[in-house]
Amino acid sequence: MAKQKGIIPLVGTIGGINFYYLNGKPVARAAGGGFNGAAIRTKKSMERVRENANEFGSCSVVNKVFRQSLRPFYNNHGFTFFHSRLMTLFTNLKKLDADSVRGERRVYKGLQTDAGKRLLVDFTYTPDCKPQLVLPFSYDMDWPTYSLSISQFNIQHVPFITGATHIALQFGVLDFNFETLDYALHLAAPLVLAKDDTRTSLSLTPASLPTGLGVVLAVIAVRYYQEVDGLMYLLNAENGVGIGVLAIKN
Repeated sequence: MAKQKGIIPLVGTIGGINFYYLNGKPVARAAGGGFNGAAIRTKKSMERVRENANEFGSCSVVNKVFRQSLRPFYNNHGFTFFHSRLMTLFTNLKKLDADSVRGERRVYKGLQTDAGKRLLVDFTYTPDCKPQLVLPFSYDMDWPTYSLSISQFNIQHVPFITGATHIALQFGVLDFNFETLDYALHLAAPLVLAKDDTRTSLSLTPASLPTGLGVVLAVIAVRYYQEVDGLMYLLNAENGVGIGVLAIKN
């Protein structure tokens, strides 16, 4: 694989060379070396390939909709490799489906296991900015009211990135059906905290409540801002926005 050089990057196949974009950069590599479509669809020796492709496609659809459901937490920001990181999560969840034959394993069945639920909560969604490290406090999730509380908060223990004067906390409850891919996101009002905030406890409650579509997740996001002349500017550094799943309702 080589990087393209020139005024106009190419896309397509010319003279046995594939030209395409990888992670936003134009690259080129020799074409060929794979199997043709007919062989993959019909040959018995390609059965495993077909099974993997079917499961990969199913995970990819879940990935797309799940990222859409999280979009309000990171509007106007792009995470490097977010799609591929979530594909790792969903393929691992799919592997926990012990009821289906290979080729038909699904994410939603993997989530019916205790191991699947732990995986969804423990997964590091944004390694450059982990909310659980930004907010190194004990929290309480009250499921009857869907409220998140931090009873021993201290802004001095919150790490601020370079240039940041404020941090915004966005809490929400995501009601997500991993089988039908229906979802509803219930958000609390964003809470913006200055570096000299004196509060010792925090409480966040969604403006609406889940109706039982599927798996219910407590999600927290953090975003850093810089105040200049009374205006707040979002810092779009890689470590300036983070998303985490705090808990899952059993």
